[in-house]
Amino acid sequence: MTTPGRVLQQQIRFCKSVDGVRLSYATAGHGPPLVKASNWMSHLEFDWRSPVWRPFLEGLAARHTVIRYDERGSGLSDWNAADLSFESWVRDLESVVDVVGLKRFPLIGISQGGPIAIAYAVRHPERVSHLILYGAYARGRLKRDPTPLQLEEARTLLNLIRIGWGRENPAFRQVFTSLFIPDGTLEQFRWFNELHQVSSSSENAARLAEEFSGIDVTALAPQVRVPTIVLHRRHDAAVPFEEGRLMAGLIPNARFVPLEGRNHLLLGGEPALDQFFAELDAFLADDAGGAPPEVSVRPGKPVRLADLTAREAEVLDLVARGLDNGEIAAQLGVSAKTLRNHITNIFSKLNVASRAQAIVRARDAGLGQG
Repeated sequence: MTTPGRVLQQQIRFCKSVDGVRLSYATAGHGPPLVKASNWMSHLEFDWRSPVWRPFLEGLAARHTVIRYDERGSGLSDWNAADLSFESWVRDLESVVDVVGLKRFPLIGISQGGPIAIAYAVRHPERVSHLILYGAYARGRLKRDPTPLQLEEARTLLNLIRIGWGRENPAFRQVFTSLFIPDGTLEQFRWFNELHQVSSSSENAARLAEEFSGIDVTALAPQVRVPTIVLHRRHDAAVPFEEGRLMAGLIPNARFVPLEGRNHLLLGGEPALDQFFAELDAFLADDAGGAPPEVSVRPGKPVRLADLTAREAEVLDLVARGLDNGEIAAQLGVSAKTLRNHITNIFSKLNVASRAQAIVRARDAGLGQG
């Protein structure tokens, strides 16, 4: 987690998607990049201060430079977008990644951000190093062979959005809050109820929810060719556990990790949040290039990039650009063992114990900007 007393800051910027829709995106944290596909009910600024999202976002930003964005029709992005289709959401993710200038990165999809991340990974396997899916699904609500009762429930929820989303009385919105965080605190309930109104208009929220219900990436999921981990709460009140397990079964070699609890979102203080980050760290450490051996940090040793050889500085620059060991070895024409030796020497000379710390030092010195 973050260092006590240190306040994490985010930087919010804007870009345009291919059809001219304005998108807001934010970067926060230090270390190698990680991109989060957007999901329903997001607001970059409000989420950053929220007791619902803040612990999760802080955990990510303590490990990575996190790039996230508000989907069209929501948050700080354009609310007047005519096209709110699944294809437009995938194009928006492409636009944000391109404007940030990322070459290769882990991609995380939460809830309906999961199928968006799946579609992106299938289209751009060379850019996605790892795929992380939490509380996600391959089939929207209306693509799960719904019973007549389930169809009526879906229609009722859409009517609740249209009727009660913008009202001052939070009673209507509390229905959705109870689905997403049934075990939340009163403070978290209050923030999540307010998020409804802050994140989107009632009309946009209904249009988005209706589009989500028709998502179907069951034909795309078997085409995923990047390492994938799927995590899902056993008693998720918003997305059934079976949908997470189905999705994991469709993706070749995906690892499925059940998490305990009923909340759809991961809240601070929950054992499931700690387990999520433990699984995430282990998954991302298991990269094809192999990790360098552990090196101990020697207190008091001065940190100077000038101590690096020309080849070590070249390797560090590529590490800071986000390339993994396999890509760096191929670009420099060296063996995997030789590269690991270089990285071990770099860690020792910079007095760091992890790749993330090395990247921070490199970027502070102006490397990794090419």
